This record gives sequence, C-alpha cells and structure tokens, in this order.
Amino acid sequence: MLKNFDLNIEDVLENWEPYHAIREVIANALDEQVISETKDIDISPGEDGWHIRDFGRGIEIDHFTMNENPEKLGRKDGVIGKFGVGLKDALATFHRNGITPVIKSVHGTYTIAAHSKHGFDHISTLHVQYDDTPNDMDGTDFYLEGATLSQVSDAKNLFLKFSDTEVIEETKFGSVLEAPESTSSSRVYINGVLANEEENFLFSYNITKLTKDMRKALNRERTNVGRVTYTERVKAILKAAKSDEVLSQLSEQVILHSRGGMCDEVRWAEIAQIAYRALVERDEGAIFITEDEMLNNPDEMERMQREGRTIITVSDDDRKRISNANITTFGVYVKEFNESFEFNFIEESELTANEMKVFSKTEQILKLVGWSQKTIPIVRISETMQKESGRDPNSRLTRTFDAVGLWQPLLGTIIIKRIRLRHLSEFAATLLHEAAHASSGATDATRRFESELTMYLGHTADAALEEE
Repeated sequence: MLKNFDLNIEDVLENWEPYHAIREVIANALDEQVISETKDIDISPGEDGWHIRDFGRGIEIDHFTMNENPEKLGRKDGVIGKFGVGLKDALATFHRNGITPVIKSVHGTYTIAAHSKHGFDHISTLHVQYDDTPNDMDGTDFYLEGATLSQVSDAKNLFLKFSDTEVIEETKFGSVLEAPESTSSSRVYINGVLANEEENFLFSYNITKLTKDMRKALNRERTNVGRVTYTERVKAILKAAKSDEVLSQLSEQVILHSRGGMCDEVRWAEIAQIAYRALVERDEGAIFITEDEMLNNPDEMERMQREGRTIITVSDDDRKRISNANITTFGVYVKEFNESFEFNFIEESELTANEMKVFSKTEQILKLVGWSQKTIPIVRISETMQKESGRDPNSRLTRTFDAVGLWQPLLGTIIIKRIRLRHLSEFAATLLHEAAHASSGATDATRRFESELTMYLGHTADAALEEE
C-alpha cells in the first residue's frame, strides 16, 4: 500500500547543485558502512541514472525526519553526517533539478512527489511516497534517475575516500595530507568531506576530531566553510605531528620566508615556533635575524655567509617569541663570536729581531694616512686571536679562524695576530684595515668604511710620490 509522508519542505537550498545532493547520499552510505561494519559502498551506473548502494541495515521511514541522529552523534570514528538535515535537502534538490530518486531497502520502497499539505490545500510540500512491501536485499540502494556521470564525479570529488591523496601522518586530531599538484589548491576535509580549499597551505588536512565550536559553526550547506572554523584544529594537527616529512617541510618554509615566500601555516606563531625548532635540528648553522639587524651589521652578515650559515629573516615579534635555547639569534651569534676571541699577548721584548723590525714601522705606517703621534691608537700583538668554536669537525660550517686583526673601540686598541709580522706588507695591510675602522667608526662593507680606505690609499700614494 502506498503511503504519503510529508517532509515539510517548502523552501530549498537554492545554491545547491545536483552534485551537492549526491554528496549527501554518498555521505549517508559511507556512514552506514562505518556504523554497520559492512563492505564498501558501490557507486555504479544504471540504465538511465546512477546507483549509490550500501550494504548496511536499510533505510526506514523514520530516517526522513529532520532530527539529529543520536547514533551518529555518539560516534567518534569518522562518521560524516550528524546533523539530520542533509537527506531532506538532497531530496528537495533532486526534485528541483528533475532527478527522480527511487530508494529501496528491506523496509520498503520510497519515491518523492509534491502534494498539498494536509489541511492546507493551498500549500504544496514535498512528500515521500512509501511502499512498505519488503525488498529482498541488504542495505539501501539509491537509484537517481536522470543523474549524470559529470554530477556523480563532481560529488565524488568532494570526498577524501575517492581521491588518491597520500596520508603523510595521522594524529589524534586528524591527518596531514599531501597537497595536490602545484596548480591546485590544498584542501581541508572534515571527516573526509571537503570543507574548503586553501591556495597557500603547505599541506591538505582531514580533521576527524571536531570541537564544540566547530560543530556549531558548520553550516547547513557544508561548503565554503570559513577558515576561522577549522584554524585551531589544523594548528592542533601540526602541533601533534612528529614525522620527519612534516617537520622537514615546515623547516623549509622558514627558509622560503627569508626569501620572500612562505605558506600560511608558518605565519601562525605557534606553528612558526615548531618550524624554527625543526630547522635548528636539521641545520646547526641557522641564525635568526631581523631586517634591521641585517641592514645595520653588514660585516657580521658577510662573516656569517663565509661561515656557511643559513640566515633566516624573522619579524621583531617572531624574534621575541623564539624561546628555544638551541636557536641562535643574531644577538647570540655576536656574543658567541666575541667570546671566541682568546688573546695571548706578546710583549715587544719577546718578538724576534725580524718581527721587531716590522713592528717598529707601526707609527710610520699610521702617519702615512693622517694619524698624528698624539692620536695613534695602542697596537698590541697576540699569539692567538680566536679559540676553537667547539663545533662538530664533520660540520659543513667553516670554522672562524681567519681573523688576523681586531679593533676594540672601548679600549682604543688594535690587536694584530703575531703571524702577520712575517712580512711588512701583511702587517701594514692588517694595521691599516683596523685603523680605518678606528678613524671612521664604521664596520666592514659600509660606504663610510670604503671611503675611509679610499682616503688611506690617496694618502699613501701622496707619501710615496713625495719621497720620489
């Protein structure tokens, strides 16, 4: 006997296309597969449409009411539909688009049609036409007469299950997935169903543990879910991730940031910290420096580059957040560099005759470039300049043993390594270089320092030509 069951649907989701409705049918079939622990669902073409078939307990007339499904709400293992509205919206969308659903299960056969609402002849609503004659079958078969291959393909494209996406790492909050090809956006799935696409995400994600706020924020349409809805869960997934692949890719993004590009995940402070730590674990030479520090310290920048350091530019705020003791900031680098000097001063009486001959030219050399006897700085000779840095001898980093001179402005002293006394030219070159720092007050590789050296060259040429 055919019975009519009023769905109480008058208004429908106008922006839903047929593939949105097919998505809801597929989601219900996948949920039933999980709950009933039956075999994979089947999506296959029929004579004039498409079948979507599960092998669970079979749909009943009560399932057409708009209620939250307590069975699904109590599940925490990947059930998709928990809100009780998807099926009715799907049926209305099929009706509006000329697709005729014929739904069969062991409990009967169901079709849809528009009828006047009982007691209100002027109001037409959608009804389920229900034939309770049992069917000899397992599960539920949705036959969508009029549905096309394109519509079904578009619906399947919304599910992680039907993609070939690789799962990089599983966490208790969800999965980190490989991003699509570079021409496509990354995807954020919620319980395996597409929620949104992100153009500048490093990874795709499948969120499987929803927060209470997420459940409230998920809209009826389930499409174009705003980033604010899932940001905290994506952060939680990344914080829980431990795999080398995830951490190494995050660390690479830190380097990209210093070159002008970076994914959105690493723009979040908490994830940036994870990326910084991951980079340090993989690259002992990484130094975190702000733009101001970089611009104002060209000589240190040049030294870092010679040492093979990886220079990472960070904002002032990010620099303040860096709390890991193993992370080397610019300030830490300068402190370590200054502490690397270890002097063993040599008195003039300890110099060899040849060394003393060279060293005795100090005042004469400085006067060539404009220093007077009253202004000449103290010049001291040291057997050593820098102690060993203590780095792994197998490290790719260059050890900083190349300093042969140093200007100490606070002490007004130039220190020159003893080895430079072998030849007058070597001693004079080092002495004048450090003297140029003293007279200009400038650091290496600055215009002011270069100008001072240029002036020194002119003075030296004048003195040499006058002697001729």
